Amino acid sequence: MASIGRALGVPRGTVTYWCRQAATPDRRVTADRCFRCRAGSTGNGSPDDPAAYAYLLGLYLGDGYLVPSARVPVLRIACADAYPRLVDLCERAMLAVLANRVQRVRKEGYVAVQSYGKHWPCLLPQHGPGPKHLRPIVLAEWQRRVVADRPGDFLRGLFHSDGCRIDNRVRRAGREYSYPRYLFTNRSADILGLCRWALDLLGIAWRMNRPDSLSVARRDAVAALDRHVGPKS
Repeated sequence: MASIGRALGVPRGTVTYWCRQAATPDRRVTADRCFRCRAGSTGNGSPDDPAAYAYLLGLYLGDGYLVPSARVPVLRIACADAYPRLVDLCERAMLAVLANRVQRVRKEGYVAVQSYGKHWPCLLPQHGPGPKHLRPIVLAEWQRRVVADRPGDFLRGLFHSDGCRIDNRVRRAGREYSYPRYLFTNRSADILGLCRWALDLLGIAWRMNRPDSLSVARRDAVAALDRHVGPKS
């Protein structure tokens, strides 16, 4: 950088800035991909890929956070090392919704899948200071329409982030039984409510097994949720 700067007669910092700008995706293209901004004064619009948006929204509400105060806002979603396929699914959803480029940052026990983009705050208005369970989480009307049309994809994102599918083992009358069961755990009462709403839209029975956790355990309900979510891998 220093040698290039001397040859061109400009400060080293200027050369560094030029290089960073060259590596940054076209901002105009990113703005064009923001379906809310494309809608103009209404600010609503519809995502180009509603299934990808509903899935990404579920991931974000579970294990994601958005930093809008950075020079360029950044969306980060934590994906546990135990589920490598989840990293690929998360990256694909980001690219389908808005991102031109996605980064994978290795952390202890998980991978932070992240994307810088000026328009992420437009698409995820639930961002705010502090943990999600300490502030209201309410979907905008345009988000509710997307989820109502794609509840299975939304549930897939929720269960891939803060949910699991397990073999539940019980012992009765001296015999041990095993059956599949879904669990979704979140400390936010609002996010739990959104999960229940999406399950109701699909007619999938659920019950609260703890104040911060719901269970889907009936055989027909598990089979129905399998069609939309399936086990993480």
